[in-house]
Amino acid sequence: MKEVVSTAAAPAAVGPYSQAVKSGNTVYISGQLPLNPVTGQMPEAIPEQTHQSLTNIQSILKAAGTSLDKTLRVGIFMTDLAEFKAVNEVYLTFFTGVYPARSTVQVAALPLGAKIEIEAIAEL
Repeated sequence: MKEVVSTAAAPAAVGPYSQAVKSGNTVYISGQLPLNPVTGQMPEAIPEQTHQSLTNIQSILKAAGTSLDKTLRVGIFMTDLAEFKAVNEVYLTFFTGVYPARSTVQVAALPLGAKIEIEAIAEL
């Protein structure tokens, strides 16, 4: 059985998808752009964009009844892998201990001109 997870503490979906879906003991979070859910604005620099995307994920996890420490996997999409070090520096402020599995790939473009988009899967 699927259950949609939605919160005003993260940006609304910009297309025909859910912020997240719970199924069994798992929550699947859609890719989060670095949009501030209150202002709709996107920071310019990659460290701030990374922080906002991870904050959005954190808010969705909370709405789903779980937290970052239960994250199993993270997928990161970047438009410039030269900024990988800056992303990791911010990432380390959100995740500690046993890190989730992760992949990071460079893509040609992201919606709304974002430099980064992050998705996650977590336990409930």
